[in-house]
Amino acid sequence: MTSFLAVMALGLFLGMRHATDADHVIAVTTIVSRQRTTLGAAAIGAAWGIGHTLTILVVGGGIVVFGWVIPPRVGLSTELTVGVMLVLLGVRRIDASVVKFGQAKHVHAHAHGHGDYVHTHAHGHEPDAHPHAEDQTPLGWLDRHLGALGGYRLVRPLVVGIVHGLAGSAALALLVLATIRTPSWAILYLMVFGVGTIVGMMLMTAVIVLPFAYAERRFARLSHGLRLASGIISIVFGLVIAYRIGVVDGLFTGSTHWTPR
Repeated sequence: MTSFLAVMALGLFLGMRHATDADHVIAVTTIVSRQRTTLGAAAIGAAWGIGHTLTILVVGGGIVVFGWVIPPRVGLSTELTVGVMLVLLGVRRIDASVVKFGQAKHVHAHAHGHGDYVHTHAHGHEPDAHPHAEDQTPLGWLDRHLGALGGYRLVRPLVVGIVHGLAGSAALALLVLATIRTPSWAILYLMVFGVGTIVGMMLMTAVIVLPFAYAERRFARLSHGLRLASGIISIVFGLVIAYRIGVVDGLFTGSTHWTPR
């Protein structure tokens, strides 16, 4: 019984530790940078952790229970999706930051009088300046029309968590197989590990959002810079992962060698 509890405690700790991996933190940072509260950020972290746990239970459980074997090329491809996803998240974050900053910089108000009534409206002089708020973009249209649905804003971190789970579940399951011989214990370990990732990512996102929220309230340029930096870091890190998987590990060159991470 003591050894069982020790293994479960280890799974919880390793799950929380797993949530702090660099690619995980960078991915969720590009998402939570739009949040204003720690509660909203923690909800995003929970959604990421749930997606990650679902994948681990499905793929890791298949390896543990049914003896699935993941070919190196498939394993490398799942890890490559993480790099591609980081690039896409970074591009999306930079695009949103540039558009919002450009609107704030070039759009201003003019007062006009009509008889005894004076009103103002937004106006811009640059060719690309439009008085469109961020919620008037195509993504904003989706936010307005689907935002009332409770789970809409959690779909993106859920999908990101699923992708991360696909890339990491093989290594996790192999670790479980090497240490736990009883399948029921192994599945329980995977579940405890998943709970650890959920808790760990909730704590991480709640902390990550603090500088973004503070900068938003105090310094507009700093807030813009933080969001822009998160997008650039995500793109660079994604490209590094893609190069490692495609060239160093041989996914694009034909001589594949894969060690689950």
